[in-house]
Amino acid sequence: MSGKDTMKPAGSDVKLTYDDFLQFPDDGKRHELIDGEHYVTPSPNTKHQQVSGNLHWLIRSYLETHPIGKVFYAPFDVLFSQFDVVEPDLLFVSSARLSEVVTLKHVISAPDLIVEIGSPSTRRRDETIKRRLYERSGVKEYWIVDPVHAAIEVLVLENGDYVRYGLFGVADTLRSRVLSDLEISLAEVLPGR
Repeated sequence: MSGKDTMKPAGSDVKLTYDDFLQFPDDGKRHELIDGEHYVTPSPNTKHQQVSGNLHWLIRSYLETHPIGKVFYAPFDVLFSQFDVVEPDLLFVSSARLSEVVTLKHVISAPDLIVEIGSPSTRRRDETIKRRLYERSGVKEYWIVDPVHAAIEVLVLENGDYVRYGLFGVADTLRSRVLSDLEISLAEVLPGR
């Protein structure tokens, strides 16, 4: 993604809510609330879209032969609380939880797996603020994709904390704990630098 990861401060003691979120403009940008603060990210660039499309296609293909849940792609809101609404690049919800978590409008709890595709301007937020949100909300697995360095870090939740399950580069095969038989050759995912 190009551009800056900007935040519009609500004020020192004012937290925005989901009701405020619903009033944000439909301007093609990603609007998110994390702990009541409004974050805005420009629309994604070509490399981001290629990586997102490749991952979605590979996970969706896996789910056709392993029907254990559904994969969704942005824009699709995840409502963790009235103060925490995000729009991950990709997310997976297991079949056992679909009816209680996925509504016609959004996801209303922690997905089983979230994928964020970063850029130099969003990397810090993905690795800190979003990581903490996903960890405390109970997202079982979190993939942080770095197209610039051609790597994907997979974090899994153990005893309430994220631990590294693997750091996969372009020559590696990504494995997932949540999608247990999934194997993705990252050469198929990450376009050349």
